[in-house]
Amino acid sequence: MSASIYLASQSPRRRQLLAQIGVPHELLLPGADEDAEALEVALAGEAPEAYCARVTAAKLDAALARLAARGLPPAPILCADTTVAVDDLILGKPADAADARRILALLAGRSHRVITAVAVADATRRMAALNVSDVEFAALSEAQIDRYIASREPFGKAGAYAIQSQAAAWIVNIAGSYSGIMGLPLFETAQLLEQFGFEF
Repeated sequence: MSASIYLASQSPRRRQLLAQIGVPHELLLPGADEDAEALEVALAGEAPEAYCARVTAAKLDAALARLAARGLPPAPILCADTTVAVDDLILGKPADAADARRILALLAGRSHRVITAVAVADATRRMAALNVSDVEFAALSEAQIDRYIASREPFGKAGAYAIQSQAAAWIVNIAGSYSGIMGLPLFETAQLLEQFGFEF
C-alpha cells in the first residue's frame, strides 16, 4: 500500500476534503507545457454525465504521463472533475460577468444536477466512480445575482457558484452528496481508495 497519493487537481476544496478523511497527498499539477483547459472542451451532443467521466479520464491519462515524465516515486493518482447541468446543458466556468449572470439566471428558481467524476490509477489498475446530486435554487433577483458576481465568487467555478460560499443562502434543497457538490464525493472517493489499500 502507498502511504500517500498524488492529487492532480488545483482545487483547494479537493485538498481540504481529502484532508478531512485523512488521506495524505501531494499535488501533481500540469506544467506550463500542458494545455489543461483543452481537456475540458465538450463534444457536440455529449451528455453531461458522459462529458464529466470523459474529462476526468483524460485528466488522469495526462497525470499518469506527467508522473512518468517527471520520474516521481510511484503512488496512486486521483483526478476529479465537476460539471453543473440543467437538463442536457453543460454549465461550465463563466467566461466573464455577463456569462456568470446568464448561468445564475438559468439556475434561479429551479433544480440542476451537480455531477462529479472521480478516478484513481496506479501503474497496474484504474478505477472510477460518478456521483450525481440534485440542487434546488430559490428564485433570485437581479440585485442578488449582481451582488454575488461583485464578490468574484462565481469565477473559476462550474455553474458559477460554490456551495460553501454566499450562494448557500439560496439553496432550498439538496438530494445527494454535499462533498460531491463541493468537488469530491467522499463516500465514492473512500470506496475507490480502499481498493488501493487505504482504510477508513
